[in-house]
Amino acid sequence: MIGLHWKYPERVHLIWLAIALVLGIGWLRLHGRQRLSRFVSAHMAGRLAAAPSLAAELNRLGLIFATLLLGVLALMRPQSTGATESVDASRTSADIMVVLDVSKSMLATDAPPNRLARAKAEVRELVGEMRGNRFGLIAFAGRASLMSPLTTDYGFFRMALEGASPDSIGLGGTRIGEALRAATKAFGDGSGSRIILLITDGEDHDSYPEDAAKAAADAGIRIISIGFGSEKGSEIQIPNAKTGAPEPLIDKSTGKPVISRLDGKLLRKLAMSTQGAYVPAGTAALDLESIVSDNIQPMVRADADRETRRVPREEYPWFVLGALICLMAAVWLGGAVRRPR
Repeated sequence: MIGLHWKYPERVHLIWLAIALVLGIGWLRLHGRQRLSRFVSAHMAGRLAAAPSLAAELNRLGLIFATLLLGVLALMRPQSTGATESVDASRTSADIMVVLDVSKSMLATDAPPNRLARAKAEVRELVGEMRGNRFGLIAFAGRASLMSPLTTDYGFFRMALEGASPDSIGLGGTRIGEALRAATKAFGDGSGSRIILLITDGEDHDSYPEDAAKAAADAGIRIISIGFGSEKGSEIQIPNAKTGAPEPLIDKSTGKPVISRLDGKLLRKLAMSTQGAYVPAGTAALDLESIVSDNIQPMVRADADRETRRVPREEYPWFVLGALICLMAAVWLGGAVRRPR
């Protein structure tokens, strides 16, 4: 036999209110009979006023109590523990993990004022465009660090975003694969639309990013990669330790300025392996409206359309039906009284 599970068992205490209500109605009916009997005889009272018999009155009170009792049980949300039903998920929001490259190569000035500053400005605008979704932040360079878990507290997210810099990681290099693995882990278990927004110039130092992208795809996560910078390359400008003025980063082995180039080929491959999208931002401003409408929203809708979940079968409609039957019976019994002659 399929058992019942009560979703809101604490509402059982409403039964005391139902008992008090029925007792109050019973007392008023009995008190009315007694007041009438003080002035006229029982025979005359029967001729002057229509009144149900005591047995009918008790039956009516019983039906009223049954109506209230079944209503309380319906409010407790009974569900079948041994049967489930498949329903379409109505979720239309997404979990978006921003994976932001904060390595020194993102300080190149080909995207003024530099790639990192431009990327932060675009992310702030994106959050404003997509309120209602959860955002998280992972900053990475030579290692990855979770700066903000998935949250709808956009103030906290923006504060974490402002604090993301090469100094916040402390280890040089660019390890995209490690960042993607950290993002996949940060999503945890769950379903629905889960998107990694990878923002980088695409340079990687042997972190096996393609393997990490495959693991993300296996977990149902899509990657939208946004490539900042010029494929021709640009010098990396870092602030001077004494004056704070920007100066080229020098390769100690060659004595020449370090040139950073956008690797769009890798970023496209990572995105396509998860059925995501690659956006070559280059050195120009992003068209956020197009990114949202052409890339992110279709992914969210597609995941919402295909997502189904198993839920316990709701049984409260049967209790509501029983309450309505008892109520109609009580009304009918109240009308079927002995008419005065």
